[in-house]
Amino acid sequence: MFSALARKSVSSSASSAAVVRNATVVRSTAVRSFASSEAADDKLKHAPPVSVYGTVARYANATYSAASKQGLLDQVESELNGLAKAAKDSQAFSQFLENPLISRNDKSSLIESILQEKNISVITTNLCTTLAGNARLNELTKVVSTYSTLMKAKRGEVDATIISADPLTKKETEQVAAAIKATSKATGEVIISSKVDPSIIGGIQVQIGDQFLDLSIKSRIEEISRMSI
Repeated sequence: MFSALARKSVSSSASSAAVVRNATVVRSTAVRSFASSEAADDKLKHAPPVSVYGTVARYANATYSAASKQGLLDQVESELNGLAKAAKDSQAFSQFLENPLISRNDKSSLIESILQEKNISVITTNLCTTLAGNARLNELTKVVSTYSTLMKAKRGEVDATIISADPLTKKETEQVAAAIKATSKATGEVIISSKVDPSIIGGIQVQIGDQFLDLSIKSRIEEISRMSI
């Protein structure tokens, strides 16, 4: 009888242990699932607003995500624009970025020293040292341009180039910008870049991204000339 009770007690203990183990597994699985869900949500929250591809884009995407997590998107944009301007205005800085004879380590150390002196953020500094370490510091301005594209998308801005036979007045430019915003997905400002091309005779041509709208007199004349009479 005592042996039967002992067997029953052992069986009961084993069953209880199994229940505890199963409950622990369930809790552990739930915790991991919750953590994974939170990580996925956080990654999505700080992901770039549009998809851009290529080697340069990978650096811009990583910088955008890092800046978003730190709440420094605008600051990093300003810093990068400053570096792009320096590369354009300073021949010495431009030559430094392009010089393939400076070793990766030296170029990384030099750019880090320059940026630390200017109190540039860690995110922008990390981008530049990473580019230098990968022998791609000469592509800094391209990364800046791509980062700018991401920021414009975040703000809902649209870049448009207006080509006209004569310079547009301020009022005409504002009217064109309003028309583009009304017919596009722009939720923010329409950034107008104007060009003058007398050969189109009159009217305008509009370039928005890879879309081109030709409302020039020249195109109308060419269209009529192709018609059979």
